[in-house]
Amino acid sequence: MRITLPDGSIKDYADPVSPAQVAAQIGPALAKAAIGAKVNGELWDLNRPIEQDAHLAIVTRPRTTKKGLSKGDMSGGDPDALYLLRHSTAHVMAEAIQRLWPEAQLAYGPPLDNGFYYDIYLQTPISSDDFAKIESQMANIVAEDRPFTRYALPPEQGMKKLAAEGNKYKIDNAQRALDAGAKTLSWYVTGEVNAQAPSPSPQAWEDLCMGPHVPSTGCIGAFKVMSVASSHWHGDVNSDRFQRVYGTAFFTRADLDQHLQLLEQARQHDHRVIGQKLGLFTIDEQVGQGLVLWKPRGAMVRTILQEFLQKELLNRGYDVVYTPHIGKIDLYKTSGHYPYFADSQYPPIQMRDSDEQYLLRPM
Repeated sequence: MRITLPDGSIKDYADPVSPAQVAAQIGPALAKAAIGAKVNGELWDLNRPIEQDAHLAIVTRPRTTKKGLSKGDMSGGDPDALYLLRHSTAHVMAEAIQRLWPEAQLAYGPPLDNGFYYDIYLQTPISSDDFAKIESQMANIVAEDRPFTRYALPPEQGMKKLAAEGNKYKIDNAQRALDAGAKTLSWYVTGEVNAQAPSPSPQAWEDLCMGPHVPSTGCIGAFKVMSVASSHWHGDVNSDRFQRVYGTAFFTRADLDQHLQLLEQARQHDHRVIGQKLGLFTIDEQVGQGLVLWKPRGAMVRTILQEFLQKELLNRGYDVVYTPHIGKIDLYKTSGHYPYFADSQYPPIQMRDSDEQYLLRPM
């Protein structure tokens, strides 16, 4: 096989080779910093074997600095490294929650641009009062430095395993993966795997997952459970209700602290807070969250802005038109908004003295 590196150099191998082995051959510093790889542009586990010609780039943890993130940077550095870190930390958080609430059923837990979340079916409410003990369990799991180990099963065997476990959310996840073309079903174990079964060792924890992940839980640096919210299976309010637990993770405590500081600054400059402090508007629960009631001072600011914009548009040669706020339902069938967006728009208005129906325009 020919492995092409980012600098254009080529390494030849007679047998399958993992990115970890290539990194070790290049040098001990790279091997130590490596946490994953990109093979032909796809993010891989560090120990997954490459079996044919490929372009390879090693993903490394960011170099640590005392200053942490650059000013205004809330991402934390290399997005590939952070994806691996946060995806892995989502698993650690899920394991910690199941240690505290063994009856919790896991649904899915993807990484995000600024962290991660896990949707969990659990009758016991999780509150901010529980965050510290979740983080304590997470810290224990990180300290154990257990490897993230992947094993895969053929579809029939994998679905049989999931059916025996009785988690309908994981069964649904697996079926959707197979429908999308997956040839096998894969699990990630934090711990050792019995290669002959394959199955996790009794001390290990596992989750149905496509991966990839960092090499071990010990690679996870600083993390924090941020919030909890409600969600629903497949986003359907009529389906099972989940608790969505959000968290974030960085490679260093300095990066996490700076991220939290930037979030606090953003909260202090939140227009929803400042606008009410300045007496521009108010928000009343009787009206609804996010629905602004303009006070005289704010109404004056709004009026001045509207007058400025209207004058500027006319000066620039724009013409003004006005259209109705409602239209016949046939118009929305032609545009495609009806019935495909029926769950997110107001229902049709039925005219009292005719068969005609009208819809409020979406914008």
